[in-house]
Amino acid sequence: MSEKVADTNFVSRRSRKIPSFIAMDVLEKAEKLERKGEDIVHLELGEPDFDTPLPVEEAGIKALKAKKTHYTNSLGIYKLREAIANRYQERYGVNLDPEQIIITSGSSPALLLIFSALLNPGEEIIISDPHYSCYPNMIESCGGKPIKVPITEKEGFRYQAQRFAAEISDKTKGILINSPGNPTGVVSPSEDLQRLASLTSISNSNRDNNQPGSAIKGKQVPYLISDEIYHGLVYEGQASSILEFTDRAFVINGFSKLYAMTGWRLGYAILPPEFVRPIQKMQQNFFICASSFAQEAAVTALECEECQRQVEEMKRTYNKRRKALLKGLKEIGFTIKVEPTGAFYVLANAKRFAEDSYKLAFEILEEAGVAVTPGIDFGEKAEGFLRFSYANSLENISEALNRLERYLK
Repeated sequence: MSEKVADTNFVSRRSRKIPSFIAMDVLEKAEKLERKGEDIVHLELGEPDFDTPLPVEEAGIKALKAKKTHYTNSLGIYKLREAIANRYQERYGVNLDPEQIIITSGSSPALLLIFSALLNPGEEIIISDPHYSCYPNMIESCGGKPIKVPITEKEGFRYQAQRFAAEISDKTKGILINSPGNPTGVVSPSEDLQRLASLTSISNSNRDNNQPGSAIKGKQVPYLISDEIYHGLVYEGQASSILEFTDRAFVINGFSKLYAMTGWRLGYAILPPEFVRPIQKMQQNFFICASSFAQEAAVTALECEECQRQVEEMKRTYNKRRKALLKGLKEIGFTIKVEPTGAFYVLANAKRFAEDSYKLAFEILEEAGVAVTPGIDFGEKAEGFLRFSYANSLENISEALNRLERYLK
């Protein structure tokens, strides 16, 4: 029998070209070391180490027993969309029609649907650098081009609206922002969001044909795309939604982070009305609908007082970990010019130890038994940094800091 030879000619260029998600490469390398008997402290992933609140688990079980195991409306069950609309009204004072909300199998499908609805081949989405690792890969997979705008440590990793405005062209379809941010943990002040929202305004005097998206002074009027998946995980001050400042925006959110429901795979998008039907049709074709019993349980997550109490307890614990990790990293010698106040990440400057963050992260994994994510995973402007997640216990964070200190000395 002849030996089989893999024919890579049939593998698409797009799938060959897509870079890996390095945080997952770190995790998978760590798992290999653990199978060999190594003890690894995991600070690489943004996954809550808490259990899903018990009332949500019970609601999911109840839904299964009630045979809520069939397809739902492609937009999602109405009572969940209504609960999300109520939440945005209560928290941000934003009036939403449940019909402009679509429930998705996690926030990543929501992003893919939005980019697919916005982009024609070669059109552009402006993103920050650093940014969440998967943004540019999703944009390119939908035929678009990510345009990267630096946000700097010196400026507190804040969005500078004038820099984004300078990159708007006749190919620009959207500006993607993320607050609280991954990997920075920075919560964007409301004034920064207001300035970004002003980039989407359409004045009658400068508008052609009275149509959204028409050229203004030779430039496209973009939509804002706001990834608000870490909303609720804020330890100082409060996060604002982009919908407080403009309705020319998409919002992405979900249940994975705040409610420790990563495995439930449930997210949602809030859409401008003109995009609801196009995105609904794509959902019908590509995903059909999100999990039915997970949607039922998510209603409980939003409406149950005991769930909110448990979320507040999680936040208090995260905040203790945040402070401990910040203190420990600074004592070891990492530079942190802006302390994160949201999500569960610290992006620490490690340039005094090495310029190559990828090499440093894997050396720390193999030599110190601590899994962290190299900054290069989040863009060129994050090279020389390491991202640490404090979605782990205080005991494990303390152990990781001790191992790091011994190794780096």
